Amino acid sequence: VQLQASGGGSVQTGGSLRLSCAASGRTFGSYNMAWFRQAPGKEREFVSAIHWSGGRTYYADSVKGRFTIARDNAKNTGYLQMNNLKPEDTAVYYCAATKGHYYTLDSGMDYWGKGTLVTVSS
Repeated sequence: VQLQASGGGSVQTGGSLRLSCAASGRTFGSYNMAWFRQAPGKEREFVSAIHWSGGRTYYADSVKGRFTIARDNAKNTGYLQMNNLKPEDTAVYYCAATKGHYYTLDSGMDYWGKGTLVTVSS
């Protein structure tokens, strides 16, 4: 499966953005999906993940209560709604997919999209 993230941009503190992850192929609905991010000078970190069914979601503590992950398998698209953005959310955001069980770990992901940059200014 090929993934393409979009929706990044520049916002001020407290603003919102919605990232999208468009997947090619007909089997997106069978893949668990996750979002990761990498800030300048830092390692890539887990942000959020969603089971292929949409029935289970996971969040990093740093984004819990502010970000919401979702997916629309009919549209082969995943989403990350980001509210109340903070400067520390500034990073390149990547979507990734796997049929495996360890989809909150970047080592557990099989497919990666190119990132989309999110910049939050104070």
